[in-house]
Amino acid sequence: MKTQYYTASSLDGFIATEDDSLEWLFPLANLEDSSYPEFIAEVGALAMGSATYEWMIRNAATVAAETGSPWPYTQPAWVFTSRTLSAIEGADIRFVKGDVRQVHEEMRAAAGTKNIWIVGGGDLAGQFHDAGLLDELIVQIGSVTLGRGKQLFPRRVLSPILRLTSVRQMGAGMVELRYEVGK
Repeated sequence: MKTQYYTASSLDGFIATEDDSLEWLFPLANLEDSSYPEFIAEVGALAMGSATYEWMIRNAATVAAETGSPWPYTQPAWVFTSRTLSAIEGADIRFVKGDVRQVHEEMRAAAGTKNIWIVGGGDLAGQFHDAGLLDELIVQIGSVTLGRGKQLFPRRVLSPILRLTSVRQMGAGMVELRYEVGK
């Protein structure tokens, strides 16, 4: 069982635009041609920041077009937020706030032998890293630059903490890098 930050980034290190949009990503690759089908099959629980969750709600039609459903997850999801948000009917969503360590224990119990996916954003993944709970970063880098936006991983992590374990080209527009996080 691993806690993984699986995400996509622009070449200049942003996962979303300043207004939290992910639309830059969709023209670059097809989910079916990526590692996503194998990855999601091994996920037992998700952690998500409120900006990612709200973007998914606002863009339910786009998400459905890309994934087949406006809420494409069957796994339980923990959405970290300090605000009151609306739940999606039929989805197993738990709104939480506070220290990721306490929530991680609940997530581990729900995931069983499967992995925990830190969906986004970068600061949430950083909180799991700061707590010593992040095991792997899987970053798909797109052949675009955004200039500014939401950072991939707003933390200083100096070598040899991250160990590159694989590189995979995905068509002409994306490359996937996998890093093991040293403890």
